Amino acid sequence: MFARMKEDIEVVFEQDPAARSYLEVVLTYSGLHAVWSHRMAHALFKRKFYFLARVVSQVSRFFTGIEIHPGAKIGRRFFIDHGMGVVIGETCEIGDNVTVFQGVTLGGTGKEKGKRHPTIKDNALIATGAKVLGSITIGENSKIGAGSVVLHEVPPNSTVVGIPGRVKVRDGVKINKDLNHCDLPDPIADRFKELEKELQELKGEVETLRKERSQIHGHSNL
Repeated sequence: MFARMKEDIEVVFEQDPAARSYLEVVLTYSGLHAVWSHRMAHALFKRKFYFLARVVSQVSRFFTGIEIHPGAKIGRRFFIDHGMGVVIGETCEIGDNVTVFQGVTLGGTGKEKGKRHPTIKDNALIATGAKVLGSITIGENSKIGAGSVVLHEVPPNSTVVGIPGRVKVRDGVKINKDLNHCDLPDPIADRFKELEKELQELKGEVETLRKERSQIHGHSNL
C-alpha cells in the first residue's frame, strides 16, 4: 500500500512542475486525496459494503470537489490535475498513466444500462472541461482537447477536439485539415445569429404593417 502511495506522489512531481515538496503534495493536492479516498471506497464497494463506500466517496467529494463513484476501476499512476469538478461514473474503467484535468466528466448519456461509462486506455490525457460520455473506448496514448464532447470511439494514438469530438490527428498524421480549433462550433453564437435574423424579420413585418395602416388611413381621409 505504501509503495502505491509513494508512486502516486512521484506521479505528481513528474506531471506538475509547481510541486515543490513531499509535504506540500501530501497535504494540499486534492487530486491525490481523491485517488487515495477512491482506493478505500472501491475496496469497500468490491466487498459489497455499498453504503459505506458511498459515504467515503461523498466525504471525499465534499473536501476535494472531485466525484469518483466507488465502483469505478482506476489503474496505477492516475493523475488528476487541479481536479475541481471532475466526475467519474460507476462503470468507468481507467488504465495506467492516465491524466485528467479540472472539469472533466467521464459519464453516461442516460440511455444505457450495465456498462454505461467510458473505458480510458493507458497513457490517455483528457484536457480541461472535456466530456466523454457513454460506453465508449478512448484508445491508448490518445488526447482529448479542452472542452470537447466525445460520444464515439477514439482510436489509439489520436487527438480529438470539438463538439462533437472529431479526430484531428491519428498516428502523428493530421486529418480533417479544415478543422481548426478557432473554427469549432459555437452553439451560443449560432443562437444569437438566429435571434438576430428573427428580429430583422419581425422588424420587416412591423414596417409592412405600418405602411398598410398608413395606406388605409390615406384612403379613409379621401
